[in-house]
Amino acid sequence: MADEPQKKSHLSALVGHTNGLTKPASLTATRSTGGGGGGGGATASSKKLVIKNFRERPKLPDNYTQDTWQKLHEAVGAIQSSISIKYNLEELYQAVENLCSYKVSATLYKQLRQVCEEHVKAQILQFREYPFNMASKDTGKLVFLNGCCTDSLDSLLFLKKINKCWQDHCRQMIMIRSIFLFLDRTYVLQNSVLPSIWDMGLELFRNHIISDKQVQTKTIDGILLLIKRERNGEAVDRSLLRSLLSMLSDLQVYKESFEQRFLEETNCLYAAEGQRLMQEREVPEYLHHVNKRLEEEADRVITYLDHSTQKPLIACVEKQLLGEHLSAILQKGLDSLLDENRISDLTQMYQLFSRVKGGQQILLQHWSEYIKNFGTTIVVNPEKDKDMVQELLDFKDKVDHIIEVCFQKNEKFINLMKESFETFINKRPNKPAELIAKYVDSKLRAGNKEATDEELERILDKIMIIFRFIHGKDVFEAFYKKDLAKRLLVGKSASVDAEKSMLSKLKHECGAAFTSKLEGMFKDMELSKDVMVQFKQYMQNQSDPGNIDLTVNILTMGYWPTYTPMEVHLNSEMIKLQEVFKTFYLGKHSGRKLQWQTTLGHAVLKAEFKEGKKEFQVSLFQTLVLLMFNEGDEFSFEEIKMATGVEDSELRRTLQSLACGKARVLIKNPKGKDVEDGDKFIFNGDFKHKLFRIKINQIQMKETVEEQVSTTERVFQDRQYQIDAAIVRIMKMRKTLGHNLLVSELYNQLKFPVKPGDLKKRIESLIDRDYMERDKDNPNQYHYVA
Repeated sequence: MADEPQKKSHLSALVGHTNGLTKPASLTATRSTGGGGGGGGATASSKKLVIKNFRERPKLPDNYTQDTWQKLHEAVGAIQSSISIKYNLEELYQAVENLCSYKVSATLYKQLRQVCEEHVKAQILQFREYPFNMASKDTGKLVFLNGCCTDSLDSLLFLKKINKCWQDHCRQMIMIRSIFLFLDRTYVLQNSVLPSIWDMGLELFRNHIISDKQVQTKTIDGILLLIKRERNGEAVDRSLLRSLLSMLSDLQVYKESFEQRFLEETNCLYAAEGQRLMQEREVPEYLHHVNKRLEEEADRVITYLDHSTQKPLIACVEKQLLGEHLSAILQKGLDSLLDENRISDLTQMYQLFSRVKGGQQILLQHWSEYIKNFGTTIVVNPEKDKDMVQELLDFKDKVDHIIEVCFQKNEKFINLMKESFETFINKRPNKPAELIAKYVDSKLRAGNKEATDEELERILDKIMIIFRFIHGKDVFEAFYKKDLAKRLLVGKSASVDAEKSMLSKLKHECGAAFTSKLEGMFKDMELSKDVMVQFKQYMQNQSDPGNIDLTVNILTMGYWPTYTPMEVHLNSEMIKLQEVFKTFYLGKHSGRKLQWQTTLGHAVLKAEFKEGKKEFQVSLFQTLVLLMFNEGDEFSFEEIKMATGVEDSELRRTLQSLACGKARVLIKNPKGKDVEDGDKFIFNGDFKHKLFRIKINQIQMKETVEEQVSTTERVFQDRQYQIDAAIVRIMKMRKTLGHNLLVSELYNQLKFPVKPGDLKKRIESLIDRDYMERDKDNPNQYHYVA
């Protein structure tokens, strides 16, 4: 029991005197004891602590508020003067809490604001004593204040001074707020009208320092000067800029005081720079500069500008350096970049133009114009016909690569490229189709060692892409058919697989009707092989099979090109063999008619020379000439012509190949490259050659203009039949139709280009032939005549 008073005294000491206030202690300690167990066991005790409210509200000591404020005032003054505080910070915090607890909050807040305001006001004096210079808004000239025009060094010192003032102010307000935190979190929080202590500090700094016209102008001028110097390539204090611009943002004057002027100056700077550099620099250098400027400005936003400035700033640079010069850049440099295949520069151009509104569209237009202009130079110049297709393929590869690498496979650029190719390739009707057919022939002909099967397949795929752009596909078909016939009949096809692959591509592109005749040609060749197997068996059963081994290809006239038959004088053995085959074939296929095409025949001849025996692989005309020399050693041109019956120009080329080529089986007298009337030809018994079997190629007569015209005319004739058939088909279905509607229907159905005048001629022709008639009242109305 003796311990109780000590415990009470100890408890009183804990709560009795706190933070300079005396509180009457009212603590009651009670103890209850319980009986213990038998045998003198230990007594167990429990204590219950009851704390009751003060009977009376504690009173503040006299002059407590005034004395406490005096302490706080001294502490704030010490903070603002950057000297040590005499009092413990915890004690100061508790003092604020005590004052707030006794309804002194409003007074305390007002007093604190007044002290802070007086301090901030005092700071402005150091800047007022500073020399200023400002640009007059009216004249743009410098106005001198205090008789001095400051240079950039003064401006930098001023910025450092204002920055130090701001940093000091922030540090001071943080410390002041930590002391008055209880006031900030209770009284200020409950009064929505009052700014927090931190916001109050910002408000005071804004109102009394930054809102001062001279200070603000000098600050903004200094910041803009630093940025200008940095844009000119000088090194500047970026941390200073970051701090000052952050200050403007915190004070909520960034947009109105800085951003507007900054964007105006940026606009002027880049407008002038764009105009100047467009004159001075080539397009690649200019684009590189624009890209560099955009990167620099983006870096400024990251480093010290407010994030909200990014969009208008970048838009400003893009507008002045790109947007204002889009057409000029393209006119000055796009063609040369494309001509020189400057991939990296084109990539940069596309990326930059994509950033500007309307940039891609104008680039698209110039891209299309370039393709049309460049392509037209390839197509319309007859001197380039020899290399036209290869140049088209190379050009297509080039633009494909540019689209893939530079233009990011943009669909708009791909589609416009296709349209542009289609436009220029059809500026010269029919010729590109003809030359593409000949190019395919050169690739599929035997002796083309340039490409492996895979490479050949790739070339054919590329050709098909060019082929798609052509309108007159029937012209291609006519020339392709003529060349295919030569390859099949002379056995000059490089690969049957490649031939069939090309046929499959054409069928996929143009439909089965387009390739039906071409497929028929392959079918004829296969059927001919079967017929020859049967003919050989037939010949073995003949009493006099003869010593000439005959091979015949049977061609269906509708599938193959039209060949002009040439009557020549065959020797008796050949004529006999022809009759034998005719009897054999017509015996199996009655009702058919055979017409021999001597121009396509060829033979293998055995010959004996002083050096030994040789074999010659020659055409039928060459065969007829050489066989004459079994009857004599020398013949004149006229004698050979009379004996063989070969047409004049064909005979001259035949004799040229035998007497003027590499393998000279005949000797021409007099010597010369051309065969003239009166020339004599002597058998060359001293002929020598390292090979046993020698192929003597016929001198290829270059396809004459007449041949080309005849092929083209055949195409046009076929077109007329197709137009007639289409008109009759439409009229039969519609019975009555107006002229314009009929023409419109025809354009939808016909797959080749046709002029309205040609359609009108075909309509008139059908009216003359009574397939249709004009309406008696309306000449533009037609009726079908059943």
